[in-house]
Amino acid sequence: MKKIMIASDIHGSAYYCRKLLERFEEEQPDKLVLLGDILYHGPRNDLPKEYAPKEVIAMLNPLKDKIICVRGNCDTEVDQMVLDFNVLCEQACLYVNDTEFVLVHGHKLDEKNMPAISEGAYLLCGHTHVPKIEEKEHYTYLNPGSVSIPKENSAHSYMIFSDKFYWKDIDGAIYMEKNS
Repeated sequence: MKKIMIASDIHGSAYYCRKLLERFEEEQPDKLVLLGDILYHGPRNDLPKEYAPKEVIAMLNPLKDKIICVRGNCDTEVDQMVLDFNVLCEQACLYVNDTEFVLVHGHKLDEKNMPAISEGAYLLCGHTHVPKIEEKEHYTYLNPGSVSIPKENSAHSYMIFSDKFYWKDIDGAIYMEKNS
């Protein structure tokens, strides 16, 4: 693998899922990493634009071999019954270009309640809906923000990792980057 797309918090928005998959086609990553909260908007969030979980299912299932997903606080066993890729894994580890990524949603495991992580690795979390990068003593914390319900005046966003990290808005414009 040489390139991954990282996204979180689609929350059932067919509109923003479609926009994300347009970027997926354009970017041509090896894998799409989804950091949870795929279908349901959750009781604390307003309905996102074009809330249509069945449409999101139909868009994502054909990409099942390209998707690596971890469970968010809004993902349930019922979601697993309709999605063709695993959505119930609490954490995962992925290696890209000899770089280790620990994937979690961020509602149970995060920078305050750490999963097992190697020195120099990257912790990828969603959940807060706010893009972030923070260098820690032994690892780096990264959050792509939210595809459909961004918070704190952030953009509808995703990340790309290849030679470095790129935070992009849903239209593909880079607004932040970091060397790996």
